[in-house]
Amino acid sequence: MYQVLVGIGLPVALILIMIGVGLSLTFKDFTRVFMQPRAFLVGITCQMLLLPIVAVVIIDLAGLSGELAIGLFILALCPGGTTSNLYSLLARADVGLSISLTTIAGFITTFTIPLLGNWAIYHYAGENSQFELPVLITWVKLMAITIIPTLIGMGIRMQWQGFAERTEPYVSKLSAAILALMIVSIALQLGEKVLTYLLQAGFAALALNVVTMVLGYLVGKWLVESEQQARTICLEVGLQNGTLALLVTVTILDSATMSIGPSVYSLLMFVTASLFTMAVLRKDKIAQGKVVTS
Repeated sequence: MYQVLVGIGLPVALILIMIGVGLSLTFKDFTRVFMQPRAFLVGITCQMLLLPIVAVVIIDLAGLSGELAIGLFILALCPGGTTSNLYSLLARADVGLSISLTTIAGFITTFTIPLLGNWAIYHYAGENSQFELPVLITWVKLMAITIIPTLIGMGIRMQWQGFAERTEPYVSKLSAAILALMIVSIALQLGEKVLTYLLQAGFAALALNVVTMVLGYLVGKWLVESEQQARTICLEVGLQNGTLALLVTVTILDSATMSIGPSVYSLLMFVTASLFTMAVLRKDKIAQGKVVTS
């Protein structure tokens, strides 16, 4: 079961996720970048620079090394996914900005993941490590599994908008189910070691999620001065595409141990994102109450 999920299920799940992203996209989502460049530049800078830096600090503080450290760092290189778009909608954030950041970051990370991933392998496992991300091959795989499906989804939406809108929720649910199966399969593959790895990497994964969400929100409030856009930046920086991280760690690098951080993170982010959403909606409700009474 594990080999089937790794070889077929995980790439299919990611392809479905990216088609789902494409189904929600229009060309307005790209032109919006030029209409509100400040919010976009703050968000993409946090995504591309702040997140990996925070990951390095947390990995060092947690004392992680080897495959566990590499897996968590690769997760930090991944863009946001459909989860961040969904929670932006639920949290009454700027959904258009969220989709723009997810999409553009997705294009950029097809280049940064192979390059910085190799740096992480060398830094955390040493120059004699058996692991390697062939830059060109990895780039081609990421393009084929992320960018091309996104473009296919956009094409479907352009031709059959009604079909795209009806299909998008089912695509997301199916891909989430495959991801859940993948996480269970990884746990079974690791056997008794899984508890040890969870104890080692669980705190770091949670810290990466919470710290980047907090920093994303604070930086957004400081530099953009828009509550909606600050929420979006918080969710885009704090909710990474765990499925893509698993594809790199399990399918390309063939390491179940590297997948521990991304797997734990993928579960915890739903909890933290839900708590954040409830908090900001409560904040909105209180603010509306004050406006009514005044």
